[in-house]
Amino acid sequence: MQEPLISILIPFKNTEAYLHECLNSITNQSYSNWELMIVDDGSTDNSYTIVERFAKVDNRIHVYKNPGTGIIKALRYAYSKSNGELITRMDSDDIMRKNKLRVLSHNLIKHGKGHIALGQVHYFSEQGIGSGYKNYEEWLNKITKDGSNYSEIYKECVIPSPCWMLSREDLDIIDAFNPNRYPEDYDMTFRCYEHGLKCIPCNDVLHDWRDYTSRTSRNHEHYAQNHFINIKLHYFLKLDHDSTKPLVIWGAGSKGKAVAKLLIESCIPFHWICDNPKKIGRDIYGKVLKNFNYLGELKNPQSIITVANKDAQEEIRIYMNSKNAKSMLDYFFFC
Repeated sequence: MQEPLISILIPFKNTEAYLHECLNSITNQSYSNWELMIVDDGSTDNSYTIVERFAKVDNRIHVYKNPGTGIIKALRYAYSKSNGELITRMDSDDIMRKNKLRVLSHNLIKHGKGHIALGQVHYFSEQGIGSGYKNYEEWLNKITKDGSNYSEIYKECVIPSPCWMLSREDLDIIDAFNPNRYPEDYDMTFRCYEHGLKCIPCNDVLHDWRDYTSRTSRNHEHYAQNHFINIKLHYFLKLDHDSTKPLVIWGAGSKGKAVAKLLIESCIPFHWICDNPKKIGRDIYGKVLKNFNYLGELKNPQSIITVANKDAQEEIRIYMNSKNAKSMLDYFFFC
C-alpha cells in the first residue's frame, strides 16, 4: 500500500545562502512520497536559480513565482498547486531532520482526522542562540512533548510554524491560508484551537530552526509585538471572553497598556489592577489603576494577566489556585 502524498509548502525570498541545506534536507528524507511546492516571493538574489536547479534534478520539486506579494499569498498559491493528502509547511532557511516527514505522517495517520501532528524543534545560529530563543525552544518543546500546547496559547505561538502536519480536509476546515492576518502562523494556531484540533504529543526533535539577524520574523512589521497583542486579544474576545463576568487586566507595563488601549477602542469595560505602588491610583487612558486586592471585591472575574516577571507569574498562579480559579477559563497569561 502506497504511503500518502505529503505536500510541503515553502515561500522563499533572498535565502540563497541557506537553500542548498534546506532542499538537501528534504530530498534526503526517509519518507519519499512527497511533493514540494516552493514559491518565490520576489527574490533579488540567486535563490530562484538555485531552486530551479534542484527542480530539474528532482521532479517532485515544483517552483513558482508568487502572483502577489507576501508570505500569506505565497502560501496560498503553493497550497492551490498542491495535491497531497497531508500538508506541511517549512521555511527556506531551515533544515528537516531525516525522519521528520515519516514521524509526522505516522502520528497523523495513527490518530486520524481532527488532529495536528507536531514535532519538537532546535534553534541554531552561527552567532549562537540568545537566552530568549533558547527559553522559547525549551518552553515550546515542553508543551509539545505532552501535547498541552493550547494551555498556554495566549503567551506565544504554541504550534511551531515550520514543524506541523495536517490532513488537507482539516486544513480546509480551519480555512487554510485564507485569512489576511499576521503573524500568519499564530493566526493558524488559534484557528486550530478554535476548531478543536487535538495536538499530538511528540518526543522527537524533527526540525532545525535557523536564527540570524536578517530573518523575516526579526525584522518585518507583521511580526512586531503589537501584532501579537492584537491577535491574542482578537481571539480571546472571540473564543474565551465571557461577557457576563467582570474583565480584569493585571499589570500596567507596555503589554498591559496595549491590551487596555485596545479594549477601550472596542468599548469593552474592564478593571485594571497591579501591585506596583508607583502606579496604583494613577489614571491611564481614563482608567484608575487599583491594588490587586481589588480582585477579591469582584464576583467571578475573568483576568488577562500581562505580568512578564516569572516569579510574579508563579505568585499569581498560587493566588488563583487558592481561589479555585481555573487557567484558560478564569485567567489567561498574555506573556
